[in-house]
Amino acid sequence: MFGPITPPPLFRGIWRDDLPARSVYAEAAGIHQIMPTAIAVPTDAGDVSALVHWAGEHRIALTPRGSGSSMAGAAVGPGVIVDLSRLRTIGPIDVSTRTILVGPGAICADVDAAAGRSGMRFPLDPSSAKFCTVGGMAATNAAGGRTLRYGQMNAWVHGIECVFADGSRAWVRRGAPLPQVSPLTRLASIAASLREAEHRAPTRHAGVRKETSGYALSAWATSDSLIDLLVGSEGTLALFTALELKLAPIPAENATVLASFPSIDAAATAAAMAAGLNATACELLDQTFLQIARRGGPLPVPDDAEAVLLVELDAATGERLGELTRAISVAFGAAGALRVETALDPARAAKLWHLRHAASPILAAMSRAQISMQVVEDGAVPPACLPAYVRGLRALLAQHGFGGVLFGHAGDGHMHANALVDTTKGGWQARLERLFGDVVELTASLGGTLAGEHGDGRLRAGALERMWPADAVRRFKAVKEAFDPLGILNPGVKFQATGAPKLGAPIKYDTALESLPAAARSALDAIQHDRAWNRSRLDLLEGDSKS
Repeated sequence: MFGPITPPPLFRGIWRDDLPARSVYAEAAGIHQIMPTAIAVPTDAGDVSALVHWAGEHRIALTPRGSGSSMAGAAVGPGVIVDLSRLRTIGPIDVSTRTILVGPGAICADVDAAAGRSGMRFPLDPSSAKFCTVGGMAATNAAGGRTLRYGQMNAWVHGIECVFADGSRAWVRRGAPLPQVSPLTRLASIAASLREAEHRAPTRHAGVRKETSGYALSAWATSDSLIDLLVGSEGTLALFTALELKLAPIPAENATVLASFPSIDAAATAAAMAAGLNATACELLDQTFLQIARRGGPLPVPDDAEAVLLVELDAATGERLGELTRAISVAFGAAGALRVETALDPARAAKLWHLRHAASPILAAMSRAQISMQVVEDGAVPPACLPAYVRGLRALLAQHGFGGVLFGHAGDGHMHANALVDTTKGGWQARLERLFGDVVELTASLGGTLAGEHGDGRLRAGALERMWPADAVRRFKAVKEAFDPLGILNPGVKFQATGAPKLGAPIKYDTALESLPAAARSALDAIQHDRAWNRSRLDLLEGDSKS
């Protein structure tokens, strides 16, 4: 798409356009591979501003990314990859306001650890917390298991320093006047009509608890805060160079409940009770997940269990925590649980929660005969529809000849499904595309969304018009046009590029693709195998070349 690019004259960071460097940024955690033209690693927000201003002048596409752990393809793209992972400062905590100022490259777990030293925490708990960046979390409106109590990322972002598509740089904060920059002036000119349309027909799926598809126009129209529009925009409206995050007190008491069920319906029925029983988190692991996890050793789960629920409970006192654990144990027993186990001490609770991650290293190490692919991996439906959704996913995986691993945030009606694909058999890509299309129809029929917490990315961009009414899509496009009239910010994300493959971009497991340089391939394979997404791609590349 692009020929050689001359580096921006005012850019002070790392600039690489050699093939090995471009190759280690051609892939991320999802299924896609796109070779960029160059890599830019900014040193600070001023660098980002200079880069974006230059890109606008020359009509160069920019793809911002953090750790590259995103599943839906928003972290790979043509043009210049903007690696924001080195903007990782973690400022002091303002105890009076319970806020912290961080760079977009700060790692979620590190922010939480910093908060912990002041008796607080960053309460979101994605399974990728050890390596995902808070900038990436804001870009996708990430969540994790604790949504029942704490909501999604937008609830915890008080301010964002943005670099807009014209290179202008400004802070946007809740409750503060908006900066006078041209993208926001253009937005203001259509804001009234957008709000009127939202009040008439909100862009949300009724009953769905988690949603990161499109732009959050409904939340913005209600809150009148631009933060709610920026969070979840996946780098298509602005690049984030700093964030002011809100924090929460650390709960005094905590417990974990592990409940095993004979059927997915019984587990889903119990999960639907979780929010009403004051659960902080409620995770479901179905039999496909348990079968994979058992390859790593025995599990604290009966062999005849079809699904388990992992529940987290918080309370201010031990007495209150005891009441909560007893109530949820009784409710789960009445819902048909085969076994209910409660862990009150942190060590035992950690062992139970380890089950949630037991399959990950096994999936990462699978051969070409069973590659775990994130294609239908982020659907959310009204919680009452969860049993039908899980049964439908299982049936469609089997119909198209794939194994699968299903797990997710059952209290929210939100499931992650990894298809297990044998790439040694011909026709797997066509079957994968058909699977995707059928799951789109299944999700739409249940009133759900394809993107609960990972965003549309490139993967789901082509299905946007199936999942939303035409008027909603027109509103989304009007927002994109206001912020980025030249289309330089993450083109192909949210709105599929003309001529793009059905799943958004070439699939990195396709043996017909040109092989990447050996050093780059080695670095990318090591990152995926070890789940070391926060490792510097360039450092790994240099280390391999020196060995």
